[in-house]
Parts: sequence; structure tokens; C-alpha cells
Amino acid sequence: MSAEPTLETLALCIDELIQLCQQLAEENHQLHEQQIKLTFERDTLIAKNALASTRIEAMIARLKLMETDT
Repeated sequence: MSAEPTLETLALCIDELIQLCQQLAEENHQLHEQQIKLTFERDTLIAKNALASTRIEAMIARLKLMETDT
């Protein structure tokens, strides 16, 4: 028996590599989609946080104004 891989063995290895590449490509696609969604969610939360901060600063300013009026 020869220690060299047979053509059939090489073909099986190539098939496994092709399948693995397809799985990795699909996983990469899913991760890319998830990254897009998370980036959008992050940007939305940053905008909401900025709006809340602005509103809080406005409330504080009104409270200070009310405090000085009394």
C-alpha cells in the first residue's frame, strides 16, 4: 500500500474544504448583517441619549431660573 493519498481521498478533502468555505462565507454574511443592525441600533441610541441630555439640561436651566425667581 502506498502512503500517498489517492485521487479519491484528495477529492474528498477538496469537497470538505469547499463545504467549509461555503459555511464560512455564510457565517461572514450573517455577521456582516448583524454588524449593520448593531451599528444602526448604536447610532439610534446615541441620538436618543443626546436628545435626553439636551432635555435634562433644559430642565436644569428652568429649575435654576425658577429658583432665582423665588
